Amino acid sequence: MLRLTTVKLLIVAFGILVPFLAAAQNQNLGSYLQEETPWGDPNIQGTWDRRTITPLERPDRLAGKAFLTPEEIIDYERASAAREDGRPLDFSRTSLSVHDPGDLDYGSTVLAGGQTSLVTAPSNGKIPAYTQAAEKKAEKVRELREGRGPADSWTDRTLNERCITWGIPQGMLPQAYNNNLKIIQSPDFVMLYIEMAHDVRIIPIDGRPHLPENIKLWHGDSRGYWEGDTLIVQTKNFSPKTSFRRANVDLEIEERFRRNNNGLLEYTLKVMDDTTWVDDWTISFPMVRGEEPLYEFACHEGNYGLLNILSVARNLEKQESENENP
Repeated sequence: MLRLTTVKLLIVAFGILVPFLAAAQNQNLGSYLQEETPWGDPNIQGTWDRRTITPLERPDRLAGKAFLTPEEIIDYERASAAREDGRPLDFSRTSLSVHDPGDLDYGSTVLAGGQTSLVTAPSNGKIPAYTQAAEKKAEKVRELREGRGPADSWTDRTLNERCITWGIPQGMLPQAYNNNLKIIQSPDFVMLYIEMAHDVRIIPIDGRPHLPENIKLWHGDSRGYWEGDTLIVQTKNFSPKTSFRRANVDLEIEERFRRNNNGLLEYTLKVMDDTTWVDDWTISFPMVRGEEPLYEFACHEGNYGLLNILSVARNLEKQESENENP
């Protein structure tokens, strides 16, 4: 028999999801194109595509250059298309990938306007330096892994390697594939369905306060509100089991969503954690409307990589033991 608390949780979850299920059933492309929802909020609903070959950080060869000229955009896109590994021009040529080039889907274009990096603040297009505390923390992690190995257990591996979540805000950024984001609105919530790792964020916009600071979540605790035509989402209370470029429990982010007159969805992400970086930093890019459906991200079903990592670790341990005790 289900416990009473479990029943209550199911009732609450059902109550939250029903508006979204009804909205999803009744919506069509025409309703997505309306400027306002029936209850008067700006309408940012629909499927949005964030594919781009623009790099996260500005390449050193483009230092001091925030935008490409129209001619440079053409050259950049041609050079990216000429790569045989399916990756954009400024993606590392030395790093390995588990994916066949045909599996990758960065897109084929730079950001509208020729922006040279997703990072827009600081003005150099680079993520700020790590703090000394963050560097010491990373060194301790490296020492721990060297002492016991990086794969004692599946829990030593990252959440995305384990097919649990791509993480927030990482899952909101352009990826190598699965670059769709579906947004559904109700009067009290906004749902962000991320195709990568099928992450779903249900964000209250009804004015309720954040959860207590001692409640930590993999996706953090998000609260949203409208400021004119812009949806602002503030997220904190990230779990220590998560990691966004070394940040977790002290990380706070602010996201902004705005549909502009060109039909694009402008997205801005401000990253704040003074224990990890010496300064705050910002990512900005537009998403274009997509008409394709989101597909299942069947990660667990084919996750032989994690099995192989653990199997190799056990074999290496066996070899070391045999060498020590011939």
